[in-house]
Formats: sequence, C-alpha cells, structure tokens
Amino acid sequence: MTETYTPPEIWKWDDQGSGEWTSINRPFAGARTEKDLPRGEHPFQLHSQGTPNGQKVTILFEELLAAGHDGAQYDAWPIWIGDSDQFTSGFVEINPNSKIPALIDLTGPEPIRLFESGSILLHLAEKFGAFIPTDPAGRAECLNWLFWQMGSAPYLGGGFGHFYAYAPYPMEYPIDRFTMETKRQLDVLDKQLASREFIAGDDYTIADIAIWPWYGKLALDKSYKNAGTFLQVQEYRNVQRWAAQIGERMAVRRGEIVNQRDGAPERHSAADIDAAME
Repeated sequence: MTETYTPPEIWKWDDQGSGEWTSINRPFAGARTEKDLPRGEHPFQLHSQGTPNGQKVTILFEELLAAGHDGAQYDAWPIWIGDSDQFTSGFVEINPNSKIPALIDLTGPEPIRLFESGSILLHLAEKFGAFIPTDPAGRAECLNWLFWQMGSAPYLGGGFGHFYAYAPYPMEYPIDRFTMETKRQLDVLDKQLASREFIAGDDYTIADIAIWPWYGKLALDKSYKNAGTFLQVQEYRNVQRWAAQIGERMAVRRGEIVNQRDGAPERHSAADIDAAME
C-alpha cells in the first residue's frame, strides 16, 4: 500500500500476499478438508476458541452453571483458527460462514445448530430464562446493546486490532481511522455507564457478557500490546469501573480461559477449569 496505489479495474486474489492471516484467508467459502467433529456427553456441544467472540459463550455457560442451571453442562472442543480447523467439513456443516463460535443444542428431539455469538447468547438466555430481562422495555434495551456489540466490534477487531497489531507494516490512515472509531465507541459506553451499573440497566445481562470480552478487556489493557496507552483507556472511567467489576466475577474468570492454548484447551467438566485455575 502506497499513496500512489490505484485499485485495478478487476481485483484478483494474491494467495502469496503478506500478513499473519494470509495462509487462511481466501475469497471463497466451504470446507477445505474432510473431518467430523467430536461429540461429548453433555447437552451442548461448543466448537470454538478463546477469542473475544468465543469467550462470550463460555462465560455465559459458566454464569448459567454458577446460577444453578445444571442443564447448561457443555463440552467445549477447540477450533484452532490459525490451523484452519474452521474449514473442516464438520465445522462448516454447523457454520457455513466458517467463524467461531458454533454450538449444537442436543436438548430437543432434533439437534439445533447455532452460529454467530449473538444468536447463541440469545438462544441460551431465552432457553434458561436467565440474564435477559422479561419486561418488554428491559428486554428491548438488552437486545439494543447486544446487537450494538455485534455491529460495532468489527471496527475494533477487524479494523483497529488488525491494522494496529497484525498488519504486515504500519499504515497511518487505517490506524487513524479505526482508532477514532474505537475511541468513539468507548465514549458511547462510558456515557451509557455513567448512570447505570450495567450496560442495559441495573441487572447484569447478556449485553454485558457480549461487550466485556471486547471492550472490557480493552479497557483493562488486556487486548492488543500497548493499546491501552495508545488509546488512553484510563480516560473512560465508567468503562473502567464496569470492566473491573465484571472481570472479578468467578464465572467470567472461568469462562475466559476455556479453549485457550495456554489455559484449558478443552472443557468437558468443571474439573477441567478447576485444574487450569490452580
């Protein structure tokens, strides 16, 4: 990329391009290898990795179990996106978009496939009647912020995170563009949290669970190296308070280590997480 770059009339894919994710990114969908997914004994089979999007689901599962919903037992199988596990035939059958997380709900007469983290959170919250308000106004506010996260986080991850941390070389224009948008989003959250304890009101909901792995961890400077200083995250005091408060929840601490290469690679019982937290 240079200041003199002119897009060609027809774009052509260069599979020899530079960048950390060049080897897995391609301009077409579908399975690349044949491989069935494993299946455990629990009613929910999660296939994911401990990225922010993956952590949303494991945090919710751990919150449900901590709240006494024993029916929320789950098996968490790792999908290592750097190894292209998301392009196996078994995974593509659950999620044709080849993105984590993906979930199979085996509690009914027929398996239900679920993909997109927001869809999974909403499905589980409604199934167990937990972490989502029951009154119409409260439910609407919760879903406002759940879908805010789904629409906003790509600017943080695929925009700011990519160009700040993963691009093959620094590029001023995209870094400036996505830094501005990331700080604007942090300000949106900071203003929202100025008059309420949690994102959607007085209660902890799936809106908080969805937003925290992206923006809470960013505020705690646990996302991209030196990004906290670069973004001056300490300026967002309400976000800081909220992020620290949620980060102290035991279910959050348990959920964020599942399917981490250096944590608990798989979760098939509570003991797997117990061992990883010792």
